[in-house]
Amino acid sequence: MARRLSIAFVHPNLGIGGAERLVVDSALCLQQRGHRVVLYTMHHDPAHCFEETRDGTLEVRVCRSWLVPRSIGGRLHILCTILQSLALARSVATAREQFDVLFVDQLSAPIPLLKHAHAHILFYCHFPDYLLARRDGPLRRLYRAPFDLLEELTTAEADEIAVNSRFTQETFRHAFPRIGRAPRVLMPALNLHAYDRPPDADDPALAVLRTGKRVVVSINRFERKKDVGMAIDAFAALRDCRACLVVAGGWDTQVAENIEYLSELEARARSLGLRTRTVAPRGATPAALALLPAGAVRTPSFPAAGDDGDQLESTDVLFLPSFTENQRAFLFSVARCTVYTPTNEHLGIVPLESMTLPGAIRRVLDASGAQWAAMGAAGRERVQRDFSLDAYADRLERLIHEMLQRPMSSSPVFGILMTLLIVFAAAAAFALASWL
Repeated sequence: MARRLSIAFVHPNLGIGGAERLVVDSALCLQQRGHRVVLYTMHHDPAHCFEETRDGTLEVRVCRSWLVPRSIGGRLHILCTILQSLALARSVATAREQFDVLFVDQLSAPIPLLKHAHAHILFYCHFPDYLLARRDGPLRRLYRAPFDLLEELTTAEADEIAVNSRFTQETFRHAFPRIGRAPRVLMPALNLHAYDRPPDADDPALAVLRTGKRVVVSINRFERKKDVGMAIDAFAALRDCRACLVVAGGWDTQVAENIEYLSELEARARSLGLRTRTVAPRGATPAALALLPAGAVRTPSFPAAGDDGDQLESTDVLFLPSFTENQRAFLFSVARCTVYTPTNEHLGIVPLESMTLPGAIRRVLDASGAQWAAMGAAGRERVQRDFSLDAYADRLERLIHEMLQRPMSSSPVFGILMTLLIVFAAAAAFALASWL
């Protein structure tokens, strides 16, 4: 791309997860190519985020309306999130800086208001929320109807739509028949340099992971749709083997499902006769510790006597919420295998991460030296070709360039009226559902 662009990323919550990693990597690769990059978000916790958003590598602006709660009486989460996103969109649209491109991620509701920024809008859809929401019962379906319509109409307002895989592209087409164009496929990338660096062996946080057992790793955000219970059930059938299952993933004290699901998984493992242990995230506050399963231990900050011993001798399942980058690198270096449990997952980053580690082929398949070297090299070559940051940056720049050649779509006035209409309709639907 010839000229330097000013690009704003709009993401609801810059925590730790696959969507957040994509936003960070997208911002990094565009910034490294000389573009001006700013990240806007409603929530950014320095204790629960990627390093690049904390150490100043990327500029992060937090804009949130304190007048709008996260929920009302434990309900109306989606309505509150939409209202908060509109406040975020107002901050972007009224910023003194003129942006050329807005990269909107996950939530399409603010797109009509963002039209006032007079920038081209690229919306990245990981998976239609319409297909993820519960609809158990007629009242729930009535409540969800205006939000489902809002998602489709606001998504259509974007100048360009991208999805993470051909599977999601086809799913998108069936979910949103009113949108008469197919989204572009822009698969996420991996920062391969991060996987080439060996873990820092002197890091005290690794002490809780050292063991002579075979290590099986499951990495997923603590959400029920990830079906991590399947991994625990399967592991329980291997009682005679000397192994430990490490269940690691994103865990946010602000997300009730993360807290509930971790407790459910821990209880499930215990009910199967497995010995469990939970290690709190580094720097966890007393309030965060209180939300973890009983008996959770802190991540060590300093070396301690006995750290060289087998820390998992009496543990079958280790829960590692919000692990560090160095802990992740260590787990991949010692894992006998990784397991991935989500059903109909649109695109899994963990399988790609595993492909960057040719040594795992040898451990799992017990192949000869020449065989595992060839298979491992082929896997890594594919990741470098299709999923490296350089390859991703090329595709993203090309997509942005093509989008900028077209005039901006729709009118901001129409978008604002549409958003207000559907939000009020959603509130009315909820009031009706409660009354009935």
